[in-house]
Amino acid sequence: MPSVRIISQVNPSEDPDKVRTAILNIFPDASVETDGGYAKGETQSLDNFGSLIRRQKILDTARSVLFKGRSGDRTRFLLNKQVAFAGKISFCDRSQVLGPIEVTVDDPEIEALIDKTAPRTEDGVEVRN
Repeated sequence: MPSVRIISQVNPSEDPDKVRTAILNIFPDASVETDGGYAKGETQSLDNFGSLIRRQKILDTARSVLFKGRSGDRTRFLLNKQVAFAGKISFCDRSQVLGPIEVTVDDPEIEALIDKTAPRTEDGVEVRN
């Protein structure tokens, strides 16, 4: 079972509840707390994340990002906080004005988890093995 850790800085100009909502829009099963200028969450599910990338038809992009961020049994990626607040996925880098949502996923079978969450496609159609 994966371990998913989520963290985002809560800037002084931001409403902590809105940052919490942004995280929960992507990871609704997460337990999220805001404290000390950060929103931190944990979950064991990437199911909603996987559903969102399918709905947005960004499987190839997501798969690429997940493999690019892979190191050993872990993958890391960054999500745009404002887009997450709208309930959508947008991968980003650290240069976001309000800062990103940082996601770290640990799983002993990380490659199989990536294959399940963001499977390969051919001509835009999900390929089942």
